[in-house]
Amino acid sequence: MGRERRKPKTSQFKRRRKKVCVFCADKKTLDYKDIGFVQRFMTDRGKIAPRRMSGCCALHQRMVAKVIKKTRQLGLAPYTVE
Repeated sequence: MGRERRKPKTSQFKRRRKKVCVFCADKKTLDYKDIGFVQRFMTDRGKIAPRRMSGCCALHQRMVAKVIKKTRQLGLAPYTVE
């Protein structure tokens, strides 16, 4: 029996380009009154999006979480979407 050569697995997993933090790159600030921008960091169900989805660094992800919680407290954003 002859041995078959395997194809290299390089094409199986493609490396993703790391997302750049919006706040670090553009020196942007997040304000709880800017609902459109705040909702960018929420899922369609009203949850806070994780870092891998939002693309924020750890420092700014904590800031995003605080701002979203503040907007919920003030009634500007829902806790859940039915």
